[in-house]
Amino acid sequence: MKKDTLKNNKRYDLIDSIRGFAIINMVVFHALYDVFMIYGDGTLFAGTLFAVWERFICVSFIIVSGVSFNFSHHTVRNGIIVSLCGFIVTIVTAIAIPSQAVWFGILNLLGISMLICSPLKEFLNSIPPAIGAAVSFLIYAVTYGVPNGYIGFLRIQLLELPQSMYEYKYLSFLGFRSADFTSSDYFPILPWLFLFIFGIFLWRIIKNMKWDKYFYFKVPVLNTIGRYSLVIYLLHQPIIMLIMTIIYGY
Repeated sequence: MKKDTLKNNKRYDLIDSIRGFAIINMVVFHALYDVFMIYGDGTLFAGTLFAVWERFICVSFIIVSGVSFNFSHHTVRNGIIVSLCGFIVTIVTAIAIPSQAVWFGILNLLGISMLICSPLKEFLNSIPPAIGAAVSFLIYAVTYGVPNGYIGFLRIQLLELPQSMYEYKYLSFLGFRSADFTSSDYFPILPWLFLFIFGIFLWRIIKNMKWDKYFYFKVPVLNTIGRYSLVIYLLHQPIIMLIMTIIYGY
């Protein structure tokens, strides 16, 4: 009995390791972004490889955050903390580098997703995982083009949305990005909330398939990095900028 209890209380370390791998990718990506976009030739950073890499990083973070939502007993508190961290990033970047200011970046998205899903937790738990995962991913795919003015399936455009929906900057956080809205890190509620919800259902599918036993595996260094991902996210950019300033002298 004691062994079973210990096992049930054991942490799914592989999730932290996956998050750690994603945060390492993000730090390297942002370092290269700063080199090319701020101190070098921005055209070198516009290639397909960098676009795919950036998308892989953000998708990893959002899905893992959705998965982790299942384990949290303080989802509202965590949502508020992550949202406040997102606002700190906005304030610091707007003051330090206005041209690269972050308005509704990934931390804002993750925080608001936690707050939206918290009162819906019981409802989400009542939905069969396979159906929930399929529907949430379908909504994500259909609304993927909303920030670019269309409804479709991922990058396939099927229906152009009315331009009147994109006239107001304050609706940009929903996904209706106005022409005068700019942000160096932008993850609106549409479509990304539904990828977060997909992550919630994905873990329930893993549990139902009895695959969760593989998630006790730990990659020591990645695991440690993953457990401190929020702190690393907040500190990595100032440290990178300090290093770049020393190297480039401005």
